[in-house]
Order: sequence, then structure tokens, then C-alpha cells
Amino acid sequence: MKAIWITLGFVLAAASVAHFTPAGHDPKPAIVLLRAPGGIEPQTALDGAGALHMVYFKGDASGGDIEYVRRDPGQKNFASPIRVNSAPATAVAIGTVRGPQMSVGRNGRVYVIWFGSSEKTAPEAGMPIFFSRLNDARTAFEPQRNLMRYTQGGDGGLSVAADLLGHVYAVWHAFFREPGEEHRRVYLASSADDGRSFSREVPVSPPELGACGCCGMRAFVDASGTLYVLFRAAAQGVHRDMTLLASSDRGRTFRTTTLGPWELNACPMSTAYLSEGRQRLIAAWEKAGQVYFGALDSGSFALVSTVVAPGDARNQKHPAVAANQAGQVLMAWTEGAGWSKGGSLVWQLFDPSGKPVGETGRLAGLPAWDLPSVFTDQEGNFVVAY
Repeated sequence: MKAIWITLGFVLAAASVAHFTPAGHDPKPAIVLLRAPGGIEPQTALDGAGALHMVYFKGDASGGDIEYVRRDPGQKNFASPIRVNSAPATAVAIGTVRGPQMSVGRNGRVYVIWFGSSEKTAPEAGMPIFFSRLNDARTAFEPQRNLMRYTQGGDGGLSVAADLLGHVYAVWHAFFREPGEEHRRVYLASSADDGRSFSREVPVSPPELGACGCCGMRAFVDASGTLYVLFRAAAQGVHRDMTLLASSDRGRTFRTTTLGPWELNACPMSTAYLSEGRQRLIAAWEKAGQVYFGALDSGSFALVSTVVAPGDARNQKHPAVAANQAGQVLMAWTEGAGWSKGGSLVWQLFDPSGKPVGETGRLAGLPAWDLPSVFTDQEGNFVVAY
């Protein structure tokens, strides 16, 4: 049976989407494709009130701008965009791994972190790590700040996560004094006042693991307040394992878990993704041209399941994943993309056991450097932004 399950544009009312619901099964959710308004590399979040927040990159990938838009519940259109970076045309998105990331914290305040152009810094210092937050009036972003105080080598990995108690966590991988992937570590700068001020960055990953220099990473805070950081290691230059750091004490200590081992004497320029649905954390990553997702145990932080994407196992990249309250999971990724080369957006729905449901969706013509973001709406439908 081939069901109608793809809708281009914005989320439609439930009555306008046809579903076939076998007895004893959850209804098939709608899957909606949402184009970022005039940009690439969207990052999305739906807050507790049902408002959709999005940031995306616009302009030259080596020196462009980040814009933020919001769509309130019940609205079909986004409000007018607000530029995030206070220094125009200085944000970086080249390589796909270097795009901006966003989190929404207490009272719906938006936080954004991104790489800035390295033209005004020494080459060995790499790209600066810039941060800004939406102002109190929600009308503009505050002047950008460089969070790097003593680390160097900003290149491919940064992220930001926030809880609902005013804690904000900015993470990136970099080195201190000694360059090289084997000397890179994940660093954390934390805030306890809604991002108004940050502590000096401290290393939080084991020193022997290193960090893959031009690979992306992802931070996330779950409903219990546990902080997670997913990054790719680079021990001895060849052990590029997908590695999870987890902290239950607001970043003071971390436990380390290997999710996906990979022996590779090269940087794969990969990205990672974390989300929460149905009271479980879900991670997504890439290995050897194929993308995976898996649910994690809340006590041990170990994988309790691993699901591989169907289809071509040679050029899948940049996965994004979300789960709804029924336990259904949607993963989206790219295929055929390369350096300065676009590809296709691909997605697949899975049932709670990890079994694919329906046909794999595909949309050709993805712009260069673009990648998807996935979230669920309040009705349990999925939205893929690209």
C-alpha cells in the first residue's frame, strides 16, 4: 500500500491529511517539508507554547549572515527575519559542518552559536566562536561575543544547549597550545544566568580521545536536565569513534560512551544530531557513507537500539532525527552532496520497533552546503526543514 504522506509547504490541519490506520496501530503521521526562507542549514525548535523558532544561513558560505525567524501557533507564515550576527557578512557555513546552531531556553529565549570568519585572526587560531541571544524585548539579538578565551583552532565543531532553569551550555572542540587532532578536546563554557555571562571554557572530553578537526558536533539538554554532547573522536588520528559525553550535574563531570566505532585515517566531515521524544534520547550519526540512529538508555547512556537508514550506503550524510509521543521516528539525511555540490534530501519514517514504514521519500535539488533539521509538531506530525 502506498499512502499519501508528503505535503510540501507548512503544516496542514489534521483533517486535510489522509491516513490509513490499521486496527491496533498508531495512525501514520503527516510528513511536511519546510524550506528555510531564503537560506540553508536551518536549525529548528518548537517551544512549549507551540511557537516554531528557526535560524538559517544566508549569503556567501565563507562570509554570510545568520537570520532568525519565528512562527507563532496557528500562523502559516513566519514573522520578519532578524539578523543574528551583529558584524554583517562574517558568519561561516562552508563545508556544511560549520553552520550555526540554536537552542531555546527559559521563557522562550533563543541562543545561537556560530563560527566567524578567521580573516582578522591569526591562521593558527582558527575561526572564533561567536554567541548571541535574543534580547529581553525579543526584537533583536544582542551584540555578538567571542566565547573563546584561551583555546585555539576553531574549525568544525560547535553547539549550544539550554534548559528551562536558565542554564546555557556552549561547546566546541579546539586545542590549547599543541595543535593537531590528537590534542583537540571538547570544551565547555557554561552560563547560569540565561546566557548573560559565561564561565571560561574548560575541557570536558578525555584527552586521549582527541577530536576530529572538521567534524560537527551536537549538544542537547533533556527534560531531566542531563547535558549531552555528541562528537567524533580522533585518537591516534585513526580512531574516529562517535562519542557521547553525558553530565547529570550541569557540566561539572561527564561520563563517556562510544556509540559508533570507526577506523579511518581521514576526516569524514560529518555531523551529528540529538533529540528527545517519548521520554527517550535519540542520537543520529554517520559511518562510512551510511547514517544511523539509536535510542539511549537514560541510566547507562548506552545505546539500546541501532537502526540503519535504507538505500545507498555510500554517500549518505548529515542525519537529523526526531520521535513523536507514539514512538514513531523520522530520520532525514542528504545523499550525493559534496564539496560545493548539492544533492538530494532523503527521509524515512520508522515504527517504534525501528522498522521502516512506507516508502523512502526523496527530493532532488538540495543546495550546496545544505542539511536538514527535523522536529515534531504538537499533533505528532513530522516537519523536515531544509
